Amino acid sequence: MTLPNRPRYATRLNAFKKKGDTVAQMIAAAGKVGGLDAADLNFPDHFDHQTPAELGHILADNGMALNGLAMRYYTDPGFRLGAFSHPDPTTRRAAIDLTKRGIDALAEMGGRLMTLWLGQDGFDYSFQADYARQWDDSISAIAEVADHNPTIDIAVEYKPNEPRAHVVMPDMTTTLLALAEVARPNTGVTLDFCHMLFAGEMPARAAMLAARHSRILGVHLNDGYGKRDDGLIAGSVHPVQTVELFMALDRAGYDGVIYFDTFPDHGGTDPVGEARANIAVADRLRALARTLADNAELAAAQARQDAAAATRIVLAALYGA
Repeated sequence: MTLPNRPRYATRLNAFKKKGDTVAQMIAAAGKVGGLDAADLNFPDHFDHQTPAELGHILADNGMALNGLAMRYYTDPGFRLGAFSHPDPTTRRAAIDLTKRGIDALAEMGGRLMTLWLGQDGFDYSFQADYARQWDDSISAIAEVADHNPTIDIAVEYKPNEPRAHVVMPDMTTTLLALAEVARPNTGVTLDFCHMLFAGEMPARAAMLAARHSRILGVHLNDGYGKRDDGLIAGSVHPVQTVELFMALDRAGYDGVIYFDTFPDHGGTDPVGEARANIAVADRLRALARTLADNAELAAAQARQDAAAATRIVLAALYGA
């Protein structure tokens, strides 16, 4: 399948799930949204009834390319105390081996990106965990899965908490420290806008750090109020910060898929309408970011840290004021 020469968009397939729907039906529903031309699949959840080859054909039949796979450990109760940092070596080994099977499925489908969200790797109480052991186990597990197939990129998607009260990799700085210890060229970071807000980070600054000290392998675009993972329509709460993130991504040379990790199903929103809104807003804000990147007045205002001038320029571009 020939990929379009433009930023490609993917969305959370489970947003299109109706009771009793199969993965094939979710892909078909997403494929009807003009502009959604890529998809991420969850492993092992989305592979219960179809082989990797069959899923690849289903994607192609609906005009969609495979962006990558995302590991889902939290659906297995056995990983509640952790996957890569589980205190039981047998369970930890099961998580690593499951990840390797996911990497094999991804390679069979011709994909290149495996995303790890390790939300169950952490602790809830003081004195519950051996912090050094959790760190060491997590580092060695990421290194092992990265070595399993060096042609596959392994992206760590960090998040401050949930389901654990504290997770091993809660923010950009900690994640970059971990990846420096992993020291594998096929590793990097997936940026999630809500997760960055949740971590108290400025998204554009976090993106700059990721590009400088690692690699930006994925971008999950959404929005929220910074208190939890709201998964709202992109740019609906933080349009200025979204524009600034797009500028940072362009400066970093990121040309990969923008994945809308939003939750229309949580509030009964029509997923088709929500996906179309995400695409329209992302198109608009990314074009605006590229215009502002060439704005000499904005560059001069930033050089002297003139917040009033910079804000006036950006808001005029956004709202025509």
